[in-house]
Amino acid sequence: MPKNRVRVLIVDDSAAMRQLLTTILSADPEIEVLGTAPDPFVAREKIKALHPDVITLDVEMPRMDGLTFLEKLMRGHPMPVVMVSSLTQKGCDTTIQALELGAVDFFPKPCIDTLKGIEVAAQEIQMKVKSAARTSVRAQAPSQVRASTPNVSKVKLTNKIIAIGASTGGTEAIREVLTSLPADSPGIVVVQHMPPGFTASFAKRLDSLCEIRVKEAEDGDRVLPGHALIAPGDFQTEIKVSGAFASVKVYAGERVSLHRPSVDVLFQSCAQQLGRNAVGVIMTGMGSDGAQGMRLMRDAGASTIAQDEASCIVFGMPKEAIAAGGVGKIVPLNKIAGAMMEYCEA
Repeated sequence: MPKNRVRVLIVDDSAAMRQLLTTILSADPEIEVLGTAPDPFVAREKIKALHPDVITLDVEMPRMDGLTFLEKLMRGHPMPVVMVSSLTQKGCDTTIQALELGAVDFFPKPCIDTLKGIEVAAQEIQMKVKSAARTSVRAQAPSQVRASTPNVSKVKLTNKIIAIGASTGGTEAIREVLTSLPADSPGIVVVQHMPPGFTASFAKRLDSLCEIRVKEAEDGDRVLPGHALIAPGDFQTEIKVSGAFASVKVYAGERVSLHRPSVDVLFQSCAQQLGRNAVGVIMTGMGSDGAQGMRLMRDAGASTIAQDEASCIVFGMPKEAIAAGGVGKIVPLNKIAGAMMEYCEA
């Protein structure tokens, strides 16, 4: 057995789900399930007694819902939390709010009706829990709805298009960047690794916070100034240029770099279709998706930016892009919006 296994507490009101998650996580020799709790009140006492490295937290529970408990936990005892969400509209919306409150990641509840559903989910669940254990979590201060907008009063914007890719920790990183942009920003296309359903809730939430308009991308949508398109879960999204106009192609393609949507697919299309008229941004996330695509973008003359290690939840994707030679500038999260706008000057 590994000496430093990830120690996990499972919090879920469903006895069947607690048992299923215990079985899935215990099957990984690098994970130790310390125990389970049926609600936040029991969880609070077990956290004090067992000192887990990570907790998995159900979104919808009686007595105290997952959001309320998460908010209290992140203020008083910040630690890595992975949300376990149902694939309902309410579940998706609540999960997005949980990520804003400080949850590291989430996974949809595995289907307990079929063995195949469990097998497909198990590896992802194990990976997310182990990744969460490696993150640095700080106490949550009251969040600001908007960050300061970069000074663009003297910037003449061009027709460049910005492509952004992120994964673990990316929902909050993307929120910080997009809420910092003025209403006349260049068109933006975003790939954030998320399952179906969650991307629509994510886009809706961002649209309520940003000066720019944000929506989940649909096949054929134009990439327009002042608008951001979020690639839908389980679909590949790339940019196509026809004449003076750019649009997105959304399709059910194969997984690329293990993902659908894939940052590599978006970035490669930018390299081929936009060349120097693109700005590529890669942010916090696990794995290497986007590294090769960003290298192609830079080789094609695009400007490229990576989030720095200190401000990343997980430095995997930016690190791999830097190692591949695709990154032109490395900046902290709070400087990315300004760097993007500088690259979009005439």
